Amino acid sequence: MKLIVMGDLHYHEFDETVAGLQASHEAYYGKLMERFFEQDADLHISLGDLTNFGTERELREIYGLIGRWTGRADRRFVHVLGNHDLYAQPRADVLAQTGQPRYSRVETDLAMLAFLDTARDQDLLDWGGWIDDEQLDWLEETVVASGDKPLLVFGHHPVYATTARSEGDMGSIHRQVDMWRALGRKQGIGLYFNGHTHVDSIASRDNWTFVQLAACLDVPSFRVVEIGPESIEVSAAEALDEEIVSGSAAICAHMHHFRQTPGARGEQGDREIRIALKDGASLTG
Repeated sequence: MKLIVMGDLHYHEFDETVAGLQASHEAYYGKLMERFFEQDADLHISLGDLTNFGTERELREIYGLIGRWTGRADRRFVHVLGNHDLYAQPRADVLAQTGQPRYSRVETDLAMLAFLDTARDQDLLDWGGWIDDEQLDWLEETVVASGDKPLLVFGHHPVYATTARSEGDMGSIHRQVDMWRALGRKQGIGLYFNGHTHVDSIASRDNWTFVQLAACLDVPSFRVVEIGPESIEVSAAEALDEEIVSGSAAICAHMHHFRQTPGARGEQGDREIRIALKDGASLTG
Protein backbone atom coordinates (compact mmCIF):
# COMPACT_ATOMS: atom_id res chain seq x y z
CA MET A 1 0.00 0.00 0.00
CA LYS A 2 1.33 3.42 -0.94
CA LEU A 3 0.35 6.89 0.29
CA ILE A 4 1.50 10.36 -0.81
CA VAL A 5 1.26 12.98 1.95
CA MET A 6 1.39 16.77 1.61
CA GLY A 7 2.07 19.31 4.36
CA ASP A 8 0.54 22.79 4.61
CA LEU A 9 -0.09 24.10 1.08
CA HIS A 10 -1.62 27.51 1.94
CA TYR A 11 -3.26 28.03 -1.44
CA HIS A 12 -4.28 31.69 -1.34
CA GLU A 13 -6.00 34.50 -3.18
CA PHE A 14 -3.35 36.67 -4.82
CA ASP A 15 -3.12 40.43 -5.23
CA GLU A 16 -4.14 41.01 -8.84
CA THR A 17 -2.56 44.49 -8.85
CA VAL A 18 0.99 43.08 -8.53
CA ALA A 19 2.55 42.67 -11.97
CA GLY A 20 3.50 39.08 -12.77
CA LEU A 21 2.10 37.65 -9.55
CA GLN A 22 -0.78 35.83 -11.21
CA ALA A 23 1.61 34.02 -13.56
CA SER A 24 3.89 33.00 -10.66
CA HIS A 25 0.92 31.89 -8.57
CA GLU A 26 -0.59 29.75 -11.32
CA ALA A 27 2.76 28.24 -12.30
CA TYR A 28 3.76 27.42 -8.72
CA TYR A 29 0.55 25.77 -7.57
CA GLY A 30 -0.12 24.13 -10.93
CA LYS A 31 3.30 22.47 -11.05
CA LEU A 32 3.28 21.52 -7.36
CA MET A 33 -0.08 19.77 -7.66
CA GLU A 34 1.12 18.05 -10.82
CA ARG A 35 4.13 16.67 -8.94
CA PHE A 36 1.89 15.60 -6.06
CA PHE A 37 -0.69 13.75 -8.11
CA GLU A 38 1.52 12.30 -10.84
CA GLN A 39 2.84 9.74 -8.36
CA ASP A 40 0.82 6.54 -8.28
CA ALA A 41 -0.62 5.82 -4.83
CA ASP A 42 -3.66 4.36 -3.13
CA LEU A 43 -4.36 7.71 -1.45
CA HIS A 44 -3.12 11.30 -1.79
CA ILE A 45 -3.47 13.08 1.56
CA SER A 46 -3.38 16.75 2.59
CA LEU A 47 -2.54 17.36 6.26
CA GLY A 48 -4.60 20.54 6.40
CA ASP A 49 -4.10 24.26 5.75
CA LEU A 50 -4.71 23.31 2.17
CA THR A 51 -5.91 26.90 1.85
CA ASN A 52 -4.62 30.08 3.44
CA PHE A 53 -7.90 31.47 4.77
CA GLY A 54 -10.58 29.00 3.74
CA THR A 55 -12.50 31.37 1.47
CA GLU A 56 -14.99 30.04 -1.04
CA ARG A 57 -12.71 31.21 -3.85
CA GLU A 58 -9.59 29.54 -2.43
CA LEU A 59 -11.39 26.25 -1.96
CA ARG A 60 -13.03 26.41 -5.38
CA GLU A 61 -9.75 27.12 -7.15
CA ILE A 62 -7.59 24.54 -5.37
CA TYR A 63 -10.26 21.86 -5.73
CA GLY A 64 -10.39 22.81 -9.39
CA LEU A 65 -6.71 21.89 -9.66
CA ILE A 66 -7.26 18.74 -7.63
CA GLY A 67 -10.21 17.78 -9.81
CA ARG A 68 -7.98 17.53 -12.85
CA TRP A 69 -6.50 14.43 -11.21
CA THR A 70 -9.23 12.99 -8.99
CA GLY A 71 -11.50 12.59 -12.00
CA ARG A 72 -9.40 9.52 -12.67
CA ALA A 73 -10.43 6.27 -11.03
CA ASP A 74 -6.91 5.71 -9.67
CA ARG A 75 -6.60 9.01 -7.75
CA ARG A 76 -8.28 9.38 -4.35
CA PHE A 77 -7.76 12.55 -2.31
CA VAL A 78 -8.26 13.07 1.44
CA HIS A 79 -8.15 16.53 3.04
CA VAL A 80 -8.03 16.77 6.82
CA LEU A 81 -8.97 20.22 8.09
CA GLY A 82 -6.39 22.73 9.29
CA ASN A 83 -6.98 25.95 11.22
CA HIS A 84 -6.43 28.11 8.11
CA ASP A 85 -9.10 26.12 6.25
CA LEU A 86 -11.71 27.28 8.79
CA TYR A 87 -11.03 31.01 9.13
CA ALA A 88 -13.40 32.46 6.52
CA GLN A 89 -16.28 29.98 6.65
CA PRO A 90 -17.92 27.68 9.21
CA ARG A 91 -16.80 24.07 9.26
CA ALA A 92 -20.13 22.86 7.88
CA ASP A 93 -19.83 25.11 4.83
CA VAL A 94 -16.25 24.02 4.12
CA LEU A 95 -17.18 20.33 4.37
CA ALA A 96 -20.15 20.88 2.09
CA GLN A 97 -17.98 22.63 -0.49
CA THR A 98 -15.17 20.06 -0.42
CA GLY A 99 -17.32 16.94 -0.06
CA GLN A 100 -14.93 15.63 2.60
CA PRO A 101 -16.03 13.97 5.86
CA ARG A 102 -15.11 15.66 9.13
CA TYR A 103 -13.22 12.58 10.34
CA SER A 104 -13.13 9.03 9.06
CA ARG A 105 -11.21 5.78 8.91
CA VAL A 106 -10.27 3.21 6.31
CA GLU A 107 -9.21 -0.37 6.97
CA THR A 108 -7.16 -2.49 4.58
CA ASP A 109 -5.48 -5.87 4.87
CA LEU A 110 -2.20 -4.16 5.82
CA ALA A 111 -3.22 -1.23 8.03
CA MET A 112 -5.90 0.97 9.55
CA LEU A 113 -5.92 4.64 8.51
CA ALA A 114 -7.63 7.34 10.61
CA PHE A 115 -8.23 10.95 9.52
CA LEU A 116 -8.87 13.55 12.24
CA ASP A 117 -10.35 17.02 12.48
CA THR A 118 -8.16 18.96 14.94
CA ALA A 119 -9.13 22.50 13.86
CA ARG A 120 -11.15 25.06 15.79
CA ASP A 121 -14.10 26.61 13.96
CA GLN A 122 -13.43 30.20 12.79
CA ASP A 123 -11.15 31.11 15.71
CA LEU A 124 -8.60 33.66 14.46
CA LEU A 125 -7.18 34.22 17.95
CA ASP A 126 -6.39 30.59 18.82
CA TRP A 127 -4.83 28.55 16.03
CA GLY A 128 -3.98 25.65 18.30
CA GLY A 129 -5.71 22.30 17.92
CA TRP A 130 -8.68 20.80 19.72
CA ILE A 131 -10.55 17.49 19.65
CA ASP A 132 -13.97 17.23 21.31
CA ASP A 133 -15.02 14.30 23.48
CA GLU A 134 -17.10 12.71 20.73
CA GLN A 135 -14.19 12.55 18.32
CA LEU A 136 -11.76 11.46 21.04
CA ASP A 137 -14.10 8.57 21.91
CA TRP A 138 -14.22 7.68 18.20
CA LEU A 139 -10.41 7.76 18.01
CA GLU A 140 -10.12 5.49 21.03
CA GLU A 141 -12.57 3.06 19.43
CA THR A 142 -10.51 3.18 16.23
CA VAL A 143 -7.27 2.47 18.10
CA VAL A 144 -8.84 -0.53 19.81
CA ALA A 145 -10.43 -1.77 16.57
CA SER A 146 -7.04 -1.69 14.80
CA GLY A 147 -5.78 -4.44 17.13
CA ASP A 148 -2.16 -5.28 16.36
CA LYS A 149 -2.49 -4.08 12.76
CA PRO A 150 -0.44 -0.90 12.04
CA LEU A 151 -2.49 2.27 12.63
CA LEU A 152 -1.68 5.46 10.68
CA VAL A 153 -3.37 8.63 11.98
CA PHE A 154 -3.46 11.86 9.97
CA GLY A 155 -4.24 15.22 11.59
CA HIS A 156 -3.25 18.83 11.10
CA HIS A 157 -1.98 19.59 14.60
CA PRO A 158 0.74 17.57 16.34
CA VAL A 159 0.21 15.78 19.61
CA TYR A 160 1.62 17.92 22.42
CA ALA A 161 5.32 17.40 23.26
CA THR A 162 6.13 15.08 20.35
CA THR A 163 7.57 16.70 17.19
CA ALA A 164 9.56 19.94 16.87
CA ARG A 165 7.75 23.06 18.16
CA SER A 166 4.77 21.04 19.40
CA GLU A 167 5.33 22.43 22.91
CA GLY A 168 5.06 26.02 21.73
CA ASP A 169 2.07 28.28 22.29
CA MET A 170 -0.80 27.00 20.09
CA GLY A 171 1.67 24.60 18.46
CA SER A 172 -0.30 21.40 19.00
CA ILE A 173 -3.58 19.82 19.98
CA HIS A 174 -4.26 21.43 23.35
CA ARG A 175 -2.51 19.60 26.15
CA GLN A 176 -5.83 19.38 28.04
CA VAL A 177 -7.03 16.94 25.38
CA ASP A 178 -5.91 13.53 26.66
CA MET A 179 -4.69 12.10 23.37
CA TRP A 180 -2.81 9.34 25.17
CA ARG A 181 -6.09 8.03 26.56
CA ALA A 182 -6.66 6.87 22.97
CA LEU A 183 -3.13 6.44 21.59
CA GLY A 184 -1.98 4.56 24.68
CA ARG A 185 -4.35 1.70 23.90
CA LYS A 186 -2.57 0.82 20.69
CA GLN A 187 -1.21 -2.71 20.34
CA GLY A 188 1.68 -2.86 17.90
CA ILE A 189 2.84 0.01 15.68
CA GLY A 190 1.22 3.43 15.43
CA LEU A 191 2.21 6.39 13.23
CA TYR A 192 0.85 9.93 13.51
CA PHE A 193 1.31 12.39 10.61
CA ASN A 194 0.80 16.13 11.01
CA GLY A 195 1.72 19.60 9.74
CA HIS A 196 0.96 22.97 11.42
CA THR A 197 4.36 23.98 12.83
CA HIS A 198 6.00 24.26 9.38
CA VAL A 199 9.07 22.23 10.39
CA ASP A 200 10.06 18.74 9.25
CA SER A 201 10.45 16.49 12.28
CA ILE A 202 10.27 12.85 13.31
CA ALA A 203 9.93 11.77 16.94
CA SER A 204 9.08 8.58 18.80
CA ARG A 205 7.28 7.79 22.04
CA ASP A 206 6.51 4.27 23.18
CA ASN A 207 5.20 2.35 20.15
CA TRP A 208 4.25 5.56 18.25
CA THR A 209 6.24 7.40 15.60
CA PHE A 210 5.30 11.02 14.86
CA VAL A 211 6.03 12.40 11.38
CA GLN A 212 5.67 16.14 10.87
CA LEU A 213 5.84 17.89 7.49
CA ALA A 214 6.94 21.45 6.77
CA ALA A 215 4.84 23.82 4.68
CA CYS A 216 5.26 23.37 0.92
CA LEU A 217 6.23 27.04 0.48
CA ASP A 218 9.21 26.38 2.78
CA VAL A 219 10.16 22.86 1.73
CA PRO A 220 8.71 21.75 -1.63
CA SER A 221 8.43 18.04 -0.99
CA PHE A 222 5.99 15.30 -0.01
CA ARG A 223 6.21 12.10 2.00
CA VAL A 224 5.89 8.76 0.31
CA VAL A 225 4.58 6.16 2.75
CA GLU A 226 4.95 2.54 1.68
CA ILE A 227 3.26 -0.07 3.86
CA GLY A 228 4.32 -3.67 3.48
CA PRO A 229 3.99 -6.84 5.55
CA GLU A 230 7.44 -6.39 7.11
CA SER A 231 7.97 -2.63 7.32
CA ILE A 232 6.59 0.87 6.82
CA GLU A 233 8.94 3.19 4.95
CA VAL A 234 8.56 6.98 4.92
CA SER A 235 10.67 8.85 2.37
CA ALA A 236 10.84 12.38 1.00
CA ALA A 237 9.97 13.17 -2.62
CA GLU A 238 11.31 16.57 -3.72
CA ALA A 239 9.50 18.91 -6.12
CA LEU A 240 12.30 21.12 -7.44
CA ASP A 241 10.98 22.39 -10.77
CA GLU A 242 11.93 25.96 -11.67
CA GLU A 243 8.30 27.11 -11.37
CA ILE A 244 8.22 25.84 -7.79
CA VAL A 245 11.65 26.92 -6.56
CA SER A 246 11.57 30.43 -8.04
CA GLY A 247 7.84 30.97 -7.51
CA SER A 248 7.73 30.54 -3.74
CA ALA A 249 9.75 33.69 -2.94
CA ALA A 250 7.62 35.89 -5.22
CA ILE A 251 4.41 34.46 -3.80
CA CYS A 252 5.43 34.83 -0.13
CA ALA A 253 6.53 38.44 -0.64
CA HIS A 254 2.90 39.41 -1.34
CA MET A 255 1.07 36.98 0.91
CA HIS A 256 -0.92 37.58 4.09
CA HIS A 257 -1.27 35.15 7.04
CA PHE A 258 1.93 33.26 6.13
CA ARG A 259 5.62 33.74 6.86
CA GLN A 260 8.41 31.47 5.68
CA THR A 261 10.09 29.46 8.43
CA PRO A 262 13.92 29.40 8.65
CA GLY A 263 15.40 25.93 9.10
CA ALA A 264 12.17 24.20 8.15
CA ARG A 265 13.90 21.28 6.41
CA GLY A 266 15.85 19.99 9.41
CA GLU A 267 18.13 16.99 9.04
CA GLN A 268 17.61 13.88 6.94
CA GLY A 269 16.48 12.01 10.04
CA ASP A 270 13.63 14.52 10.31
CA ARG A 271 12.31 13.48 6.90
CA GLU A 272 12.73 9.73 6.43
CA ILE A 273 12.29 6.63 8.55
CA ARG A 274 11.88 2.87 8.20
CA ILE A 275 9.82 1.06 10.82
CA ALA A 276 10.17 -2.70 11.04
CA LEU A 277 6.88 -4.39 11.85
CA LYS A 278 8.25 -7.70 13.07
CA ASP A 279 9.87 -6.47 16.27
CA GLY A 280 8.79 -2.81 16.37
CA ALA A 281 12.33 -1.53 15.73
CA SER A 282 12.76 1.70 13.78
CA LEU A 283 15.66 3.11 11.81
CA THR A 284 15.87 6.81 10.92
CA GLY A 285 17.77 8.51 8.13
